[in-house]
Amino acid sequence: METSGIRVLRSGDEAALEAFLLPRVESSMFLIGNMRAAGLEDRAQIYQGTYAARLEDGEIVGVVAHYWNQNLVLQAPVDLAALCGKAIRASGRPVHGIVGPASQVGEARAALRVDDSNVQIDETEKLYSLELADLVVPQSLASGQVRARRVEPGDVDLLTEWRAGYAVEAMGAVDGPQLRRQSRLMVERSLRERRTWVLEGGCRPLACSSFNTAIEEAVQVGGVWTPPHLRSRGYARAVVAASLLDARAEGATKGVLFTGEDNIPAQKAYEALGFRHVGDYRILLLRSPISCS
Repeated sequence: METSGIRVLRSGDEAALEAFLLPRVESSMFLIGNMRAAGLEDRAQIYQGTYAARLEDGEIVGVVAHYWNQNLVLQAPVDLAALCGKAIRASGRPVHGIVGPASQVGEARAALRVDDSNVQIDETEKLYSLELADLVVPQSLASGQVRARRVEPGDVDLLTEWRAGYAVEAMGAVDGPQLRRQSRLMVERSLRERRTWVLEGGCRPLACSSFNTAIEEAVQVGGVWTPPHLRSRGYARAVVAASLLDARAEGATKGVLFTGEDNIPAQKAYEALGFRHVGDYRILLLRSPISCS
C-alpha cells in the first residue's frame, strides 16, 4: 500500500483519517460526522462521500470529501487543488457548494474557476468553540421561565415553516413549493435523528435549534431560528443552551458553531453562553452545479 501521495480513501482508512481530523475538530465536524455515520464507501447515499487524501509517510496531511449532496468539504492545508480534482473525478458528481476553513474555500473557488454570476451565497463566518463544562446557562432557562425539548411528530408542520424561513434568510434560498418540500424532508430527518430542539414558553413555541452534525465528542450547532416577531428576547440563546445541556448529559464535551461576520446579535448571544472565537469558516453555494471533470 502506498504511504505517500494522493489517493482515494477506502474502508480501513478510518483511523488514519480521524487521527488527522480530531485535532482540527472545530473545522472538521462535517467530515468526522459523515464518515462515522456512513463510512468511506460512496454509493451516493445520504452522508456518503468520496474522500481524497494526501499522505506523507503513511499519515494523512490533507483531505477533501465530495459528498452525496454535491458539496465539497475541505480540510486540506496542503495540495488543496489536486485533492479537489481527485475527489471530484472519483465521485463523478458536479459541484454545488464548497465548505471549510475560509482560506481553503477561497483557494478552491479559484482552482475551480467559479463564475461570480453563479454564486448564490459566499459567506465567511466566525467559527466558535465551547467546552461544554463551561456553558453559561441563561437565567430564563435555569429558572424554568422557558423550557426546551426535542421535536416531536406534531412539530413537523411548524418546523417546516421555520426551516424554510431560515433557508430564505440565511442561505439566500427562494421560497416556493420546492423549498417547502426540501425543508420538510430536512425536518423529518432531524426528527428521526433527534437533532432539533424547540423552545417553549408555556405551550407556545418560541424558537428552535439543531445540530448540523454530532459525534461522541462534540456537537455542531446550526439552524438556529426565532420568528422575527419574537426576536431580541433571548430565546435563541436559551434554546441553544438547552440543546447543549442535553448533549453534555449524553457525553459530549465540546460545542462548535459558526455565524456571520456581520451578525453581531448572534455573536453576542453565543459569547454570552461561553463560546469563544477560534477561527473562520466559509460557505460557498452555487446557483447551478458545475461539472469539473
